Amino acid sequence: MPENKEPNNTDEPSSISVFKDWMLILATIVIVGLDQLTKYLVREYMSYGQSIPETGFFRLTYYTNSGTIFGLFPNIPVILTIASVVAIVCLIYFYRTQKNVGVWLRVSIALLLSGAIGNFIDRVSMGEVTDFIDVGMWPVFNIADSAITCGIFLLLLVTVVLPELGKSKERKESEIPSDQS
Repeated sequence: MPENKEPNNTDEPSSISVFKDWMLILATIVIVGLDQLTKYLVREYMSYGQSIPETGFFRLTYYTNSGTIFGLFPNIPVILTIASVVAIVCLIYFYRTQKNVGVWLRVSIALLLSGAIGNFIDRVSMGEVTDFIDVGMWPVFNIADSAITCGIFLLLLVTVVLPELGKSKERKESEIPSDQS
């Protein structure tokens, strides 16, 4: 009698899943670390308002921001701190409830989490965010802002535009019917 091979529907993560979770966590830690290191160096070695070079399309300019990404919604630090916590919790919940999570979805979540955490650290410790990347006519921003922006675009790409990019290859192969023997 042939064996009916049902997929394993347990909630226990496989070793591959745990490895990928660690990759997401490691990527988040690296990006947060880079964000915090660069902000520290700017605060330590630049004067507020100083630009290096003084003119040009791309400069490092020390600035602080009490608002959100690119200076939107300034002077509401308590609300933005609460919003950061809610965003972080929602991102973790979204990630943990997804089935068939691929590498690009993990990357987008790592970018979004690291950006939210990086700016959250600044808000809690200083009441404002350190910005320093000054490009053309854009408001001055930081690595966390860049991570959030890239993460949003990538998340939209892998969930709306090209959803197959957000799926794991292991899962796609396992979805092939096994009765083709």
